[in-house]
Amino acid sequence: MVRTAPGVRLLPNAITVLALCAGLSAVQFALQGNFELAIVGVVVAAVLDSLDGRIARLLDATSKMGAELDSLSDAISFGVAPALVLFVWQADGNRAGWIAALVFAVCMVLRLARFNTLLDDTDKPPFAAEFFVGVPAPAGGLLALMPVILTLEFDTGWWSTGPVVWLWLIAIAALAISRLPTLSLKSVSVPAKAVAPLLVGVGLLAAAIVQYPLIALSVALLLYLAHVPYAAYRHAWLAKHPEAWDAPARERRAIRRSSRRYRRLGLRRPIRSRIAGASLPRVRLSRTSSAQRTVAAGRSSPSSASSDGGGSSDDGSGRTRNWRRLGLRKQ
Repeated sequence: MVRTAPGVRLLPNAITVLALCAGLSAVQFALQGNFELAIVGVVVAAVLDSLDGRIARLLDATSKMGAELDSLSDAISFGVAPALVLFVWQADGNRAGWIAALVFAVCMVLRLARFNTLLDDTDKPPFAAEFFVGVPAPAGGLLALMPVILTLEFDTGWWSTGPVVWLWLIAIAALAISRLPTLSLKSVSVPAKAVAPLLVGVGLLAAAIVQYPLIALSVALLLYLAHVPYAAYRHAWLAKHPEAWDAPARERRAIRRSSRRYRRLGLRRPIRSRIAGASLPRVRLSRTSSAQRTVAAGRSSPSSASSDGGGSSDDGSGRTRNWRRLGLRKQ
């Protein structure tokens, strides 16, 4: 068994501290009036925040201290820093603006506290690992800066007025502490045939970020907001289809198509042939024509005819079979 060197085990925590420094530097850039660098500071903090956990798992360097440090860093980088950047950007000393900034910071801290408590929840269904509860902290911090991004790219407008900015900030805070499911990129799997198109898309995205960084960031944030209804639909669908919890993506698509087909036709899905590991009994009834039944009735003896009139017969073993009780017609 290969053990990770002590110095290497500090690498994830060092990345978390760098993310914290980037978030705090965004506040300094805002105080200096350089809001482009303030946005860059929050973006760098979000990128580093997405790397520290993955590197910790790859190096087998996860620890309780690292998890707590990550939460504290996120609270400052994506809760306190965006709120202060927006308050400094307005620069009007508005009390309502300060209240909105406080609400956003408090909601982001509450969202991170709930995230830490959900990590120890063992009653979650298997598909819960594919979703976040509410908008994650990095996405919330970047979404809060959308008015600044739009103003830097398209100049002032209705999106840069004080009431719109503070209402937007409170709306993002509500999304952060809401119970709405959002997709987790950690559980997204890419099929082998989609790798090449995905790499081409990454190249186009890199070119767009270099040439039009603010527009590319705005489009990415709007697309993230647009995916929330799809994430809610997917979460609700998985909750109603336990057979798809452990199925791969291709089988899930087949199950979804079949369920849509039955729903469109107004039919119910067929009952499975196994319940609790046991086979369902299958009864076959012989199909005889009316002429065969007439011949069989003519050949029957008087005693059997009287027996049939009473609705029961002897099967030769001394037991009486009641055909009417079984809901069948005697042949």
